[in-house]
Amino acid sequence: MSKKIRAILAVLAVIFILGALTLPAFAADEPQTVAAQQAEEKEDESSSSVTRTKALAAAIAIGIAAAAGAVSMAVAIARGSEAIARQPEAAGNIRTNTMLGLVFIETAIIYALIVAIVIIFVL
Repeated sequence: MSKKIRAILAVLAVIFILGALTLPAFAADEPQTVAAQQAEEKEDESSSSVTRTKALAAAIAIGIAAAAGAVSMAVAIARGSEAIARQPEAAGNIRTNTMLGLVFIETAIIYALIVAIVIIFVL
C-alpha cells in the first residue's frame, strides 16, 4: 500500500473512533433530580436502552460503510488515474469503467444508510 492510502486509512480510522467515542455524549439525557431520574428509569429503562442500542448500531453500520466506501473510492480513482497515465489512448474506456465502479461503491453505502434507517425506525 502506498503512503497516501495508509494516511487516508489512518485519518478515516481516527474519525470513526472519535465518532464512536462521542456518540454517548449526544445520547445523554438532560440533567434531572435524583428522584425524578429514578422514577423515569423504572418506567423507561428497557425503552431507553433499546433506543441507545439502536442508535449505536445505526452509527456503527453507517460509519463502517462510509469509511470502507471512501477508502475503496480513493483506491479506484487512484488506479484509474494511473491506468490513464500509462495508456492515454484508452482514457475513455478507463474513465467509463472507473465511474461505473464508483457508482456501485456508492450504492453499497446507500444500502448501509437504508439499513441504518430501518434499524432506527422499524426495529
